[in-house]
Amino acid sequence: MYRTPLDLVRERSPERPVAFARPGVLAVAARWFQDKFQGDVFYAVKANPSPWVIETLAKSGVSSFDVASVAEIELVAQHAPGARMAFMHPVKSRKAIAEAYFDHGVKTFSLDTHDELQKILEATLGADDLTLIVRLGVVAEGAAYSLSGKFGVPLDQAPSLLLAARRATQGRMGVSFHVGSQCMRPTAFQAAMAQANRAIVRAGVLVDVVDVGGGFPSVYPGMTPPDLDAYLDSIHRGFAEMSVHEETELWCEPGRALVAEASSVLTKVELTKGDALYLNDGSYGSLFDAAHTKWPFPVRLFRGQGAEAHIVEGPLKPYRFYGPTCDSLDHMPGPFWLPGDVQEGDYVEIGMLGAYGIAMNTRFNGFGDAETVVVDDPPMASMYGLAGRTIRVPRERESEDRKVVRLSRPKGAAGKKGRRR
Repeated sequence: MYRTPLDLVRERSPERPVAFARPGVLAVAARWFQDKFQGDVFYAVKANPSPWVIETLAKSGVSSFDVASVAEIELVAQHAPGARMAFMHPVKSRKAIAEAYFDHGVKTFSLDTHDELQKILEATLGADDLTLIVRLGVVAEGAAYSLSGKFGVPLDQAPSLLLAARRATQGRMGVSFHVGSQCMRPTAFQAAMAQANRAIVRAGVLVDVVDVGGGFPSVYPGMTPPDLDAYLDSIHRGFAEMSVHEETELWCEPGRALVAEASSVLTKVELTKGDALYLNDGSYGSLFDAAHTKWPFPVRLFRGQGAEAHIVEGPLKPYRFYGPTCDSLDHMPGPFWLPGDVQEGDYVEIGMLGAYGIAMNTRFNGFGDAETVVVDDPPMASMYGLAGRTIRVPRERESEDRKVVRLSRPKGAAGKKGRRR
């Protein structure tokens, strides 16, 4: 546990990547969603399945989790005992469905075909207490990373599947969709809800759940989205216009927006070649998005050892990164803006990697193994106004050298969940 990444560099010179965990930052994001969203907040575990993330969210009052595998179910069960889970992967094995239902008490399942619906019913032995969520293939614009190709029943085929799901269970039925990752257009949610509503009306069914999925953005260089309030306003307007009953629940599944600010990665410069920096982490480690979606992440440079270590400042120039593996695809084009005199042995901290950073690690070529340490400093950028603020680390007790604010659920959070107003 350190106050800042610089303190770690001064204490020792790490030879492998270091992931910095900021539980206090995560707790702020969790409370924001619980206070602002007029429904139930399910954390999308895939964004960052680190145990400290699950535990911090649970301590902050997040009691619902969107899981996509039995491994994620077991993770949540271990680190957030008693949490509610929704198996929202639309394609699952029969064994996974049975384990989720019979071994872990998971009763909410997503689907986008008649075959998957039948599979769920058979694997649960015709259970009558299921919540069946039909994933719709909506048309959405404004996302940096589209998620419309793989899942979602086409809207012209949706009514028959909705009706079949409604008839299949004595439990509950709902709809879900995904507008795409890093959605930059708040109105995309309201437009998607209008499409979902048309499918519901054509099917002639009443739904018990409207799940708007994820897609809530974070802020990166060159990608500054509108305020998150605008996204929730769009969702709440869209929900008010839907043909649903008074008890219909509203759900969301934030991943990136909750955890992106809560972690960064410290990498070491192994070699410089002009504007190319060769680092000890890369696309097969924590920098998948930097390579494959070519996102430029915020960066800062550390130099020196012991008490002489410091943050390097000065005129900036654009760099590109290469990772440590022997694969030429291990390339992050950037641009990443750093001082113009980067040297071998310097450290580059890459910010906003709490989402899809450590989670994407493959350890190809024997690289990618990172240690995790906790820090108090704010993120490099923030959707929650945290940049430049000291964020205390949640702990079980106060230390002698500083006062620590313990995590607690916001007052009144339990009573407002999940009902149409």
